[in-house]
Amino acid sequence: MGKVLMKGNEVIGEAAIHAGCYYFFGYPITPQSELVAYMAKRLPEVGGLFLQSESEVSAINMVYGAASAGKRVMTSSSSPGFSLKQEGISYLAGAELPAVIVNVARGGPGLGNIQPSQSDYFQVTKGGGHGDYHTPVLAPANLQEIIELTSDAFRIADQYRTPVILLGDGMLGQMMEPVEFNEKTETGDNFMKDWATTGTEGDGLPKVITSLDLNDVKLEQRNHRLQAKYRKIENNETKVEVKNVEEADYVIVAYGTVARIAHSAIEKARQDGIKVGLIRPISLWPFPKKIISDTSKNVKAILTVEMSAGQMVEDVRLAVEGKSPVSFYGRTGGIIPTVDEIYREILKLGKGVTS
Repeated sequence: MGKVLMKGNEVIGEAAIHAGCYYFFGYPITPQSELVAYMAKRLPEVGGLFLQSESEVSAINMVYGAASAGKRVMTSSSSPGFSLKQEGISYLAGAELPAVIVNVARGGPGLGNIQPSQSDYFQVTKGGGHGDYHTPVLAPANLQEIIELTSDAFRIADQYRTPVILLGDGMLGQMMEPVEFNEKTETGDNFMKDWATTGTEGDGLPKVITSLDLNDVKLEQRNHRLQAKYRKIENNETKVEVKNVEEADYVIVAYGTVARIAHSAIEKARQDGIKVGLIRPISLWPFPKKIISDTSKNVKAILTVEMSAGQMVEDVRLAVEGKSPVSFYGRTGGIIPTVDEIYREILKLGKGVTS
């Protein structure tokens, strides 16, 4: 199969099908509605099941049911709709159920607008529902990477029995780029799911999946087990792209589509003799703390750029631990930072100006 020109939202859907996901429950909300429409058309063609729920709350609970039966399942939404799914995501984490949840983020707070934003960073990385839990979060920067990370999201979900979030924004969901799919479809059958509620198959013993545990000692034991799993995910699944940091005086930290814009600003700065590198977190959780910490020892300053009022910058500062100054530049309300804006912020670093 050669390259095809597709919209980002549609790439997510096709990538999920190629990853063996044949169950989708969702509700339309701009700017991810094309994903829902694409799955409504494609899943019946491959023998899958699409169902448009009456709300985002219903959708995430349908995901809980399909995941309990051991099926690869996905749902998607955009920022305010994703907020409505948070209780269900907490249930999935507590019950240790694998699922992939897509968030194509838009401007906020509240209903905001339908323009791209990265202001959902806290919501997706800090466990937006109740309880001490984490969800792995993958943030692609281009449409070809969506294919790779969607497949990886399902693999991580099954391997660790956890919900996984694929985070994009309205720009990534709406843009069109040529992409190429691997013909090989990975169904997930290589993961044993003897815990799944499949009736009397296998040993015939009854299986109960729940996040409810009224015994405080047992619930604490469950929490200890979850925390041990999260440490394992941190050790094995941290993903980051690093460019030109070895000889850099300054480093920009950015993720998703903003990292693409930052890369162009860095190229402009390097042409002008300013040594700038890029650290692009691909997994927002687990966050690439070590590479940022190690890099901060050898640079004059770090600039974090986001489409938000400043969220990931908190994790950057925690990783740096004061070893170098950390500056921030952000745009909000759906406004996208430009190459020239980021370039001007790089020039400020050279003058010792931080914000």
